[in-house]
Amino acid sequence: MADGRHADGERRRQRVKTAIQQATRNGTAISVSGIARQAGVDRTFLYRHRDLLALIHTAELQPSASNSVAGPPVSLASLQADLANAHARNTRLTAQTRRLERRLSELLGEQTWRESGLGAPVDREELQRQVSRLEQANIELSARLEERDAELEAARAANRELTRALNQKGATP
Repeated sequence: MADGRHADGERRRQRVKTAIQQATRNGTAISVSGIARQAGVDRTFLYRHRDLLALIHTAELQPSASNSVAGPPVSLASLQADLANAHARNTRLTAQTRRLERRLSELLGEQTWRESGLGAPVDREELQRQVSRLEQANIELSARLEERDAELEAARAANRELTRALNQKGATP
């Protein structure tokens, strides 16, 4: 009976080795579950036989035969390196995006500040000229206002005089 169990174990071991070889030749993904399914054994069988488990893990890291024609070999280690590089690039791009967003925000804020008229003047000399023009216009308008006030006061005085003269005529007839 022990010989029968031993022979059955050897047949299962051979099926696992054959499944690994076929998966390597076909270029299919190699995993513990996949090999166990293809060989018709339970995963615990593979975990009890560490040498078979080591063969599976070694085959996982080896490039597949179908990939050798298409380009450079792809292994789990190279894929992990690519993933680490992509992650590092993603981190750099995220930081750069944040810097660019911050700079854009600053520039838009400055532009809005200037356009609102609340910001610092762009050209002081032009503003000084504009202030001088406005002061001159203010002086001219003040002079015109005083002139009109004087005319209005003269018209009121004439009106009072006429009203007084009319009132005196109406009282003496």
